[in-house]
Amino acid sequence: MFAYFDVQHIYYIPQYLPVIKKLTGKGHQCVLVFYKSQDAALITICNQFIEDNQVTAVWLTNTNEAFNFYQNCNADWIIFGNAFAQSEALNKKTAMMQHGIGPKQCYYDVSNAGMTVRFVEGEHRKNRLEALYPNGNFVDSGYAKLDPLFNQSVERIQLTSLGLDPQKPTLLYAPTFYPSSIECMSDGFADDFSAYNIIIKPHFFSLTKPRYKKQRVKLARWKQSKNVFIADTNQFDLTPFLAVSDIMLSDASSAIFEFAALDKPVIWCDFYKLRWSYRGVFSFRLKERLDDDIHYFNEICHPARDYNQIAEKIEQAAKESEAFKENRAALIKQLAGRTDGLSTNRIVDYLEEHI
Repeated sequence: MFAYFDVQHIYYIPQYLPVIKKLTGKGHQCVLVFYKSQDAALITICNQFIEDNQVTAVWLTNTNEAFNFYQNCNADWIIFGNAFAQSEALNKKTAMMQHGIGPKQCYYDVSNAGMTVRFVEGEHRKNRLEALYPNGNFVDSGYAKLDPLFNQSVERIQLTSLGLDPQKPTLLYAPTFYPSSIECMSDGFADDFSAYNIIIKPHFFSLTKPRYKKQRVKLARWKQSKNVFIADTNQFDLTPFLAVSDIMLSDASSAIFEFAALDKPVIWCDFYKLRWSYRGVFSFRLKERLDDDIHYFNEICHPARDYNQIAEKIEQAAKESEAFKENRAALIKQLAGRTDGLSTNRIVDYLEEHI
C-alpha cells in the first residue's frame, strides 16, 4: 500500500507520525508531501525533520500543483490534516485526520469538503458530524496523536536538558495563536510562579506569523527567567512536553483536551486579547470562531477568568476530588475518544481493509 500524507503545516505531523510509523513497520510505503509556499526558515525545519526521521518526501509549490500530483501518483490513500480544495474531484481514496481536537468551529466545518473517510474522536463528535453531514463517512478511531503517551513510546525529555529543576513541579503553558491569552498574561508571569518550572509551548503561528509579533515580545521577556523554557519552531510536537508536565495552562486550544486525557489538571485561561474586529458589535465573530464544545472546558478544567485568578486555580487543581476526575474522564471519552493507545491500530486497520 502507498499512503501519501499532506503536510500543509508542519504541526500536522504529530497526528500523522504514529500512523506513518505503524504503516512503515508493516511494510507499507509512506510519502509526506510538503509545500514550498512558506518562508525559508520553515522549509529548513521541514527538511531537518525529513533528514532526522528518514522519511520519503515530495515538495510541491501549492495546492493546485498538489491536486495534479495526487491525480497522477500511485497512492492508495491520501491523508489530509485539514480540508483540501477539490478533494471530491480526486480520483484517489482520501482520509482526514484533523490536526487538532479543539473547540474551534473549523473542527466541524472542514468536513464540508468531501473525503472518503474522516477519522474522528469519540461518539459525541461522530454524532455531531453525522448530523451535519449525513452523507459523510465517519469512523470513531480515537486521537492517534495521543497514542505514544498511552503506550509509553513518547520521547522522554529530561527537565535538566531544558535547563529546569527536576525538584520543582512543572507548569506547561500551551496557548493557541488566536484567540490567545498570551498578551493578557503578566510580564511577571515567570517571577509570579518561580516555585515552578514553566514550559511554554506556543502555537506555531505565534512564533512565525508577522501579525503575532506582540506575542513574541511577551515570550522574549519570559525567556529571560531561569525557571522558563520556551519551545522553538523545531520543537513543534507537544506530546513530549505533555508527558513531563504536572499542570497545564491553556486557552482556546485543543491541548486542553489532550492534557486532560492524561488525567492531569488544566487551568483554563478564559481571557483573551481580541482584535477590534471581534469586539463590541463584532463579538458575533468570536462566537462563530469558537464552537459550543468550549463550554465543556468548565467541567474538565479550573477556569481562570483573568490572570490574577491563576494562582488560586492552581491550588484548587491540586485538590481535585474523585468525583471531578470521574466526570472529566467521562467527558474526555466523548471529546477525545478512547484513550487505550490503540487509535493508530484502528486507523491502519481501516486503511488496509479498504484499499
